[in-house]
Amino acid sequence: MSRAVMIDASPQAVTDLCEKQAIPISVIEPLQSGGTRVVFNNAIDAQKIRVSMKKQVIDGPTVRSPLYACRTLTPYS
Repeated sequence: MSRAVMIDASPQAVTDLCEKQAIPISVIEPLQSGGTRVVFNNAIDAQKIRVSMKKQVIDGPTVRSPLYACRTLTPYS
């Protein structure tokens, strides 16, 4: 099971819920396609959020912001 969860909510709303449930967040980022991507410290915490926000979990593909630029002219194979 993945530690990453995509949620159709603002980063602040996700952070508030995690604080309320005492679930630590490893990484949180807004998605370009809307919503928030959250990575938790373990899969158990991720599942707790999936259950508590089940109507807001994004199942389909999402668009993330690029985190770094490719520094090589040819892609890795």
